[in-house]
Amino acid sequence: MSGLTRRGLLGAAGGAALATGLAACAGTGSESSSKGGGKGGDSNTIDFWSNHPGKSTATEKKIIADFEKANPSLKVKLTDAGKDYEEVGQKFNAALAGGNLPDVVVASDVTWFNFALNNRFADMGALFAQHGLKTDDYVDSLYADYVYNGKHYAIPYARSTVLFYYNKDAFKKAGLPDRSPTSWDEFTQWAPKLQAAMGSGKHAMILDDGADYLDWTFQSIAWSYGGGYSKGWKTTFTDPKTVHAAKVLQGWAKQGWVKTSADSASDFSAGLGGVLIESTGDLGGFTQLPFELGVGFVPAPGGVKCCPTGGAGVAIPAGISDQRKANAVKFVEFLTNAKNTVTFTQATGYMPVRKSALQLPEEQAYFKKNPHFKVAVDQLPKTRPQDNARVFVPGGGATIGQALDKIVAGSDVESTLKGLDQSITKAYDSQVKPKLKA
Repeated sequence: MSGLTRRGLLGAAGGAALATGLAACAGTGSESSSKGGGKGGDSNTIDFWSNHPGKSTATEKKIIADFEKANPSLKVKLTDAGKDYEEVGQKFNAALAGGNLPDVVVASDVTWFNFALNNRFADMGALFAQHGLKTDDYVDSLYADYVYNGKHYAIPYARSTVLFYYNKDAFKKAGLPDRSPTSWDEFTQWAPKLQAAMGSGKHAMILDDGADYLDWTFQSIAWSYGGGYSKGWKTTFTDPKTVHAAKVLQGWAKQGWVKTSADSASDFSAGLGGVLIESTGDLGGFTQLPFELGVGFVPAPGGVKCCPTGGAGVAIPAGISDQRKANAVKFVEFLTNAKNTVTFTQATGYMPVRKSALQLPEEQAYFKKNPHFKVAVDQLPKTRPQDNARVFVPGGGATIGQALDKIVAGSDVESTLKGLDQSITKAYDSQVKPKLKA
């Protein structure tokens, strides 16, 4: 798997530069072209653009078949809109400039805000209310992730959090407790023993690289030391606590305890790392490992919430007809209802997005059979929304990832974070701040 697998073209083109173009285009498609293209679709066919999170094509098709059976007057076209979230965003952005708009589109944690800011997504809360549908059964923290200026611009779908995966066999060989560490300082104490247990050519821990999602997973480490990327819209990359967290990361790399990878989950599955910090969405793929898998909460000293949410929701374009919106919202509600969120999450490892889903007999039975998945659900109340600098600034995640790559490679931490702070602040000042509503 190449570095393009998740980051897609954003990572290849330098992240911020391409994302800047994305932000500019999203607000410049003419009303006649974007709305005309949107209204030109078949009102009885719902075009669902997805990247099939968690290799969910077959599951999505099953849910679609059930929807069509329950709604014989409607059809759903499942469109392959890209191999990752960023490509879906790029395709949607191109449609805003004159192509045919979808009825429903997957919108990730780092793409939805730009379209909401430019009034390209409909208010999902208002649409649900208009059509007599309720949103109070969605997990509060996941539903709240899509709020801007009092409106909800997406419905939770393929939602994930960070988990601490570990090789139980290696932990046992190293003489370590069968659990995740209580802090990253404790992991630092464990790392030499774990490294020795792993052996030559392997590492105590595998992390995503910066072209993948190191900016997402490192957020948890920064939070655990009291740092982070921003507080509100104020950047905190040069905060001493953030700097300290980055130095801890660099220290692991210098010791050879950590390897960053374009495909960290596959490397971990192959036994190349003793620990993996990755998405709950990888749980579904960890079925045949050459070692016993351990799953725990991410380190959170003092009970501080250090686990970021992530993944994607589904949105409806603002520029399609009212009839298409009515059909689309009916499909979105069905796609994410309690029964189907159980179907989807059990097939992929993503989080249940409905509160009532947790109480369904089939979900309770699944928890008993798959205790690792229960760990992910139990950690959900300990999650927190991501920092604005990563998810709301165009190109923020990719830009942070590039800086973290440099730090892992040995660049001066303070100067690298200072440059990162300047880049993110410049992007915010030019692309976001002028459009924010008071």
